Amino acid sequence: MSATPHQEHPEETSLLKVLGNWDALALGFGAMIGFGWVVLTGGWIASAGTMGAVLAMLTGGVIMGVVGLTYAELTAAMPKAGGEHNFLLRGMGPRWSFIGSWAITGGYVTIVAFEAVALPRTAEYLFPNLSQIPLWTVGEDQVHLTWALVGAVAAVVITAVNIRGVKAAGAAQTFVVVFLLLIGLLLVLGSFTGGSAANMEPFFTGGLGGYFAVLVVVPFLFVGFDVIPQSAEEVNIPARQIGRLVVVAVVLATIWYVMTILTTSSAMQAGGFSEDGIATADAMGVLFGSDIMAKVLIAGGIAGILTSWNSLLLGASRLMYSMARSGMLPRWFGVLHPRFRTPVNALLFIGALSFIAPFFGTQMLGWLVDSGAPSIVLAYILVALVFVILRRREPGMERPLRIGGAGNGGTVIGWIAVVLCIALLSLYLPFMPAALTPPPWILFGLWWVLGLFFLFRIPTGIAPGADAEEELLARLARG
Repeated sequence: MSATPHQEHPEETSLLKVLGNWDALALGFGAMIGFGWVVLTGGWIASAGTMGAVLAMLTGGVIMGVVGLTYAELTAAMPKAGGEHNFLLRGMGPRWSFIGSWAITGGYVTIVAFEAVALPRTAEYLFPNLSQIPLWTVGEDQVHLTWALVGAVAAVVITAVNIRGVKAAGAAQTFVVVFLLLIGLLLVLGSFTGGSAANMEPFFTGGLGGYFAVLVVVPFLFVGFDVIPQSAEEVNIPARQIGRLVVVAVVLATIWYVMTILTTSSAMQAGGFSEDGIATADAMGVLFGSDIMAKVLIAGGIAGILTSWNSLLLGASRLMYSMARSGMLPRWFGVLHPRFRTPVNALLFIGALSFIAPFFGTQMLGWLVDSGAPSIVLAYILVALVFVILRRREPGMERPLRIGGAGNGGTVIGWIAVVLCIALLSLYLPFMPAALTPPPWILFGLWWVLGLFFLFRIPTGIAPGADAEEELLARLARG
């Protein structure tokens, strides 16, 4: 077998263990709290009512929490960069590992690109004359050079920060998450001092349709807790604790979204929000009686964009690095920076996609959200399934964190996660509440057509197990 890049000089090509407890939690929580809570909350309340939206969000939190439990055990048992990639390689073999890894990578990439478009859109609220020098029209949206450059330049900066090292990215993440939490505390304070329970009525509207309209955005809102497994090789804490942080991140995100709904609806009746898509900022301004506070909330939205962007760029690059390390993607994606020891080429590839995205205008926002969600849920189904498979096939595998106790409780949790995620995935199919429109299906299809090219290069007949990666590399080396 010919040597692979990571085998030739392991001391030079290994990732650095430099992240602590708070760094890992900030990455997972920050990844989930992006821009959606600023622009989507008003729509949730209008669709389902205050308590209908809260119920849908709690349902989503429970679904993601159950999935998070399976991730927690698997991450503690296999604390290597790549998360899903390693779990599926161990329990289902190389081809299924590629499918799950490619699925979650696609979800990450769509959200990274989404944040690159969301940033100039948010900045426009603060700088109304931002859009200058018209370029072209996408759909019904006129794209302007100055507007697009805000997202493109930010893509260069965030990619550069990640190339310089995960510690730098982690430090930036921690700072921005703290700022985000302060904004949340201000919202709660404003709700208690300037809000009214009467404004929250009607508590339920839209029936089941309204409830599902909120529930279907859950994969987009909660994706990111799984960034913690992606960075597991760079976290300098016990494996058991890494697994626990996955669940803690999901709980915190659920609390955040419920808090946002309750505080926003306490400010004014649902019909009182402006039509420009910043209901949470409107609420902040009303609660404090100040337009300046509305702008402070928008600054919190920008903080959310940056935390999600930073985390998911890190997660996607580690997945591509892990797939390249296993021979599933070209070696180019597995190259580490000689000084900073970060997956520089994978970061450059994803950074380039996020650089381009703003030049397609705001039409891309909805398309990116919708195209990535089914891939994300598919990955969650496979992880929950491999959790069950490994419980049965390898009962003696070392599990520093065992979910559901010593009996069959863990297996039951795994099957519940599988069923819940399949139900969630079904909502995106034609004639269902969240049926995708053609543009998202086109983006989804393009990603998977590219994936099939790499999938069929992976040899068949390699049994899953602890040595599956070595066997795959040996088979690829023999041609």
